[in-house]
Amino acid sequence: MATRIGTLASAWLAAYGGASDLESLQLLVSGLANGCVYGLIALGFVLIYKATEALNFAQGDMMMLGAFVTLGLTNDHYWALPFWASVPIALLLMGAFGYVLEVTILRRMSGQSQIAVVVLTVALGFIIRFLAGAIWGHEPQSLESPIAGVNVRFAGLVLGLDEVAVILVTIVLTGLLYLGFARTRLGLAMQATSQNQLAAYYMGIPVKRVSALIWCLSGIVATAAGILLASKGSIDPNSGFLGIKAFAAAVIGGLGSLPGALLGGLVIGVIEPFAARHVAAGFSQVVPYAVLLLVLIIRPSGILSQVRDKKV
Repeated sequence: MATRIGTLASAWLAAYGGASDLESLQLLVSGLANGCVYGLIALGFVLIYKATEALNFAQGDMMMLGAFVTLGLTNDHYWALPFWASVPIALLLMGAFGYVLEVTILRRMSGQSQIAVVVLTVALGFIIRFLAGAIWGHEPQSLESPIAGVNVRFAGLVLGLDEVAVILVTIVLTGLLYLGFARTRLGLAMQATSQNQLAAYYMGIPVKRVSALIWCLSGIVATAAGILLASKGSIDPNSGFLGIKAFAAAVIGGLGSLPGALLGGLVIGVIEPFAARHVAAGFSQVVPYAVLLLVLIIRPSGILSQVRDKKV
């Protein structure tokens, strides 16, 4: 059935669309895959912001570190673990890393201004990049993934299995996180902690444990994004700078909205390849910030903003 649909779609494109439509569809799929990576990193920003009202500018570097941990477990001759065994181990290790980071460092910043926390996370990002470069080197490396380099043909399109995996995993993770925040006791506790930590503490919510768990979850999500990014292409310590684009995506979508983080990532991811193809290659690097500026002017709280009065 799928083959027949693909054949009919190919015939339609050949008759009515031509090469230009096929190229546009190819750019669209590639943009969606890149946008999903941005969206996953942006989810980490939103998770921490929703729970603690803090901004973690080391989120992109945690993504990069998670990718390198998976790469080390898979590619290194000493470990040489199968890819599907390396992934859960890397997720657990980076979840533990996020948890320990909050307990040992971030928790000591309790009561400090948000600017101080931002500066601290920026410094953490530099440290993570230095450590990654010292351990794995600064040259681009590729993850030995079973989905890398595998193509799926549909309606004349050549879709990378890695691109399809990025899109599917992102949709599933976003849905699970959204339901987790909206429907579970832990999610409600996280929202209550964000609203007023002191009141949440008096209501019996373990505020410190909730904050540590959200950093743990943020590390896991960042690692998932890193694994998918490394499956699509090479990575190096500077890959962590993707966190800047991801932050722009989070703001565009609405910094307090999980679906907004994904939407913002998709907006940036889709616009970039079309800007590079039809305007100029260098212009695509400016597009995310031009869109961010436009959104801040028209709708400062983001496309899917969740503005609400803070309860005190």
